[in-house]
Parts: sequence; structure tokens; C-alpha cells
Amino acid sequence: MKGNLNETKKIIGNGKSIMSERNKRKRRIGVVVNDKNEKTRKVSVKRTYRHPLYGRVIRSKSKIAVHDEKNMSRVGDMVEIIESRPLSKTKRWVLIKILSRNINVESIKQSL
Repeated sequence: MKGNLNETKKIIGNGKSIMSERNKRKRRIGVVVNDKNEKTRKVSVKRTYRHPLYGRVIRSKSKIAVHDEKNMSRVGDMVEIIESRPLSKTKRWVLIKILSRNINVESIKQSL
């Protein structure tokens, strides 16, 4: 416990501002798959990585609950999200901006 307090003092003492720490939050790009809730969207984020032992490329995706304050995004939109403090039981991400609007919603629903 005492070590953590000293580390915090060092960070603040070295002249790093709180904003520089905030800018290190995770950012993801994904597609909105559900917009039925008020101020909440489900965003599908795809990720590819190599298996550590076998080297095979693995594709995975996860659905993330995202806070959309103005209810601007719709199903099929490509959006950028950023990590934030917990807003509810499942929401830890906030919508930053809509990168592109999608006209063809049916093809996205079939791919999921």
C-alpha cells in the first residue's frame, strides 16, 4: 500500500499532468450492432492476433456496451470508442465519433 502511494507521488511530482494519463486510455473501432436502448449501443469490435505457440492467425470479436449521450449512432455505423470510468454494470466505453454511416444494414445482421 505504501509503495503505491509513493508511485503516485512520483507521477505527480515528475510534472506529468492528469490529462496525459487520460490520453493513454484504450481506443477501438467497431460497428454498431444494436441501438434499441436509450443512450446505449452494442458495438462489435473485431480483433486479429497470432496464436503464441502455433502462429495461426486467430480472429475474434467482442460486443461492447457503449454510452452514446446524444443517441446519434444507428445500426451499421462505423464508430470510434474510448475506455472510460464505469457508467453502469456493463458500460465502460464511450462513443467518441461516428466514422461512417452504413446504408446496407441487412448484410451486417447476416454476418453476425
